[in-house]
Amino acid sequence: MHAVTNDRDYREHPLVKRQREAGTPMQSVEGIAMTGLPDALIGHIAVVFSTLFVEPERVARLLGSALSKVTYETPAQAYTLAMRQLDYYHRLADESAQVRLIERRSDLDAVLATWTEDKTLTDRVQGMVILMENGDPIIEPRQFEAWYERGVRIVGPAWAATRYSGGTREPGGLTPLGEELLEIMAGFNALLDVSHMAEEAFYQALDQYQGQAIIASHSNPRKFRDTDRHLSDDMIRRLAERDGVMGIVPYNLFLSSEWRKGDPKSKIPITVVIDAIDHVCQVTGSVAHVGIGTDFDGGFGAESTPDGLDFSSDLIKIADGLKARGFAADDITAIMSANMLRKLRQALPV
Repeated sequence: MHAVTNDRDYREHPLVKRQREAGTPMQSVEGIAMTGLPDALIGHIAVVFSTLFVEPERVARLLGSALSKVTYETPAQAYTLAMRQLDYYHRLADESAQVRLIERRSDLDAVLATWTEDKTLTDRVQGMVILMENGDPIIEPRQFEAWYERGVRIVGPAWAATRYSGGTREPGGLTPLGEELLEIMAGFNALLDVSHMAEEAFYQALDQYQGQAIIASHSNPRKFRDTDRHLSDDMIRRLAERDGVMGIVPYNLFLSSEWRKGDPKSKIPITVVIDAIDHVCQVTGSVAHVGIGTDFDGGFGAESTPDGLDFSSDLIKIADGLKARGFAADDITAIMSANMLRKLRQALPV
């Protein structure tokens, strides 16, 4: 989204973007840039979920959204916008030796092989798994096959409500189209993302989805921000019963009901991220169901993230915080990478 609509080239270090955008409306609207391939490689970010995102026009009008460049009124419009973003990821992989799209387990293994201790920074490759956030670009359920053939491996049917599911701020269950989409996705063993699904749809999806793997790619416990955007303790437990994993979002607005845009980031210390991770571990009785889901491409920037998180490379500080909290080394590895990698391996074809 940022690359296609805001000319933020992922191949540039975020410092380059910050220098170019200083004093422009871009920083006040989209936030201070945090992501870029050079910084991510330095920060040992080997695998990312690369998002296809479009926003319903009705929601943009309601929220006065800054994301108006990706709004749609019809499925055909949503399809065109998302396909443009997908084309960007394919072009990025074609043009950069340090980017590879992950479509099969062999791709994942090839990416991870470039991160062994004997490899240098220039050897490293970042793997991108394409995630569709909001299912409306899928014009009809059976068209999912075409998206899958082009590399989409994860689908979140909702953002706000869509033709497939109730969503954030717009309660409701799965629609008949949504039930059909889940059935077709299961036929490909695609990874289902329940982030943004309304509570009724969330429970229905957990009960009905026949694919192996389910995640909430970027959702926090409601204990920290009590809105329908996040997961109640019961929802967290139910996700864990399906061996699901939820990615904690280091976004101040999702970590506190008292923080407001414009407040100093120092108001939210990085330890709150550790608190959120620990809460999931306590609710589920395990470290196996929580990971990192930054949402750093989601229309906010470094000014809105916890104190100490200024670039994506700073995410490694979460591991330091977990160690200080007393988490064992294997548990830290699970949270920082292995849990989400487990879900990927379950969903990817050989």
